[in-house]
Amino acid sequence: MSIDIKAPTFPESVADGTVATWHKQPGEACSADDLIVDIETDKVVLEVVAPADGVIKEILKGEGETVLSEEVIAVFEAGAAASAPAASATEAASAPVAETTTDADKIGPAARKLIEENGLDAASIPGTGKNGGITKEDVQNFIKNKPAATAAPAAAAAAPVLNVPVGARTEKRVPMTRLRATIAKRLVEAQQSAAMLTTYNEVNMKPVMELRKQYKDLFEKTHGARLGFMSFFVKAATEALKRFPAVNASIDGNDMVYHGYQDIGVAVSTERGLMVPVLRDTDSMNLAEVESTIADFGKRGREGKLGMDDMQGGTFTITNGGVFGSLMSTPILNPPQTAILGMHKIQERPMAVNGQVEILPMMYLALSYDHRMIDGKEAVQFLVTIKDLLEDPARMLLDV
Repeated sequence: MSIDIKAPTFPESVADGTVATWHKQPGEACSADDLIVDIETDKVVLEVVAPADGVIKEILKGEGETVLSEEVIAVFEAGAAASAPAASATEAASAPVAETTTDADKIGPAARKLIEENGLDAASIPGTGKNGGITKEDVQNFIKNKPAATAAPAAAAAAPVLNVPVGARTEKRVPMTRLRATIAKRLVEAQQSAAMLTTYNEVNMKPVMELRKQYKDLFEKTHGARLGFMSFFVKAATEALKRFPAVNASIDGNDMVYHGYQDIGVAVSTERGLMVPVLRDTDSMNLAEVESTIADFGKRGREGKLGMDDMQGGTFTITNGGVFGSLMSTPILNPPQTAILGMHKIQERPMAVNGQVEILPMMYLALSYDHRMIDGKEAVQFLVTIKDLLEDPARMLLDV
């Protein structure tokens, strides 16, 4: 039975997607729920799985091609998994080698990409796919097992990339992914459309560090989550947002939209680029819930499993460049939000305390804000409020 494989249903904010990677090729056996293709959108990578046991009969959209919401991208043959390998083997044995290896229609998109990258001759690669088609695995096996005489021409062609001489000036051109292109576009738009300004302050992290050291074991035992610094910043920012509604607002055309809730986005760095999943209703979350949710965001971000719903909305954003060693930076707004808080590296510095010099763990804080919406006085007071709350963390209950 033939089944149409369709692209996922995209949200209204996403117009289309790009076929990123085909994990299964025509003629290759699939089990139900096996991952068969990744669709990359402006925000996340969506996975499409096999609807049943069977094989992919035909790929209609190759890697790099644009697809619309629910567009048919492949034809799937249900229940054909058991017979597909035998049929492929029979056809491959009976068909002439030239016919099965030189026909471009019988080379999968991933296989074709590998052939081009390695400068291989498709006619010399035996195909094991349906109708003798060449799969990605066929190319990988050919590269791994090819004899030295056959490998020489390919190696020579690839020498400038694979074996770079010392001092050689080489370049590699790689298409920008949709996610990276979208990040670039939004950051440029933020700088061009907003009257962006940044104010700085510094916070003594010693009280939070001592409190964390004192309670971290009990906290983890009670809540099953590790007590980090981010939850203190999220709760401090939540309280400050309640006191200064303009920082929690957004601009929509000529309207100023004030939000009666606090949804804080937390920037997460992944291999695909920066993503900002959102903590919902942070005013009702305790420290343990914040920590566990952020840990889950980080794990799913690394695995490429953050969904659209995780990143929709948000009234304020926190980004932590300190984990990479940044001492100070100027964060860029995340439109349509009007402010973003930048955390940085904790650095021990000599500070004047009651006329005495003490070595304290200090962190620079940066608040970038849209001056069209927020006056300088409000921005400075907002940042000072966060500073005061962090330097007196007893105001934020630990729930232990």
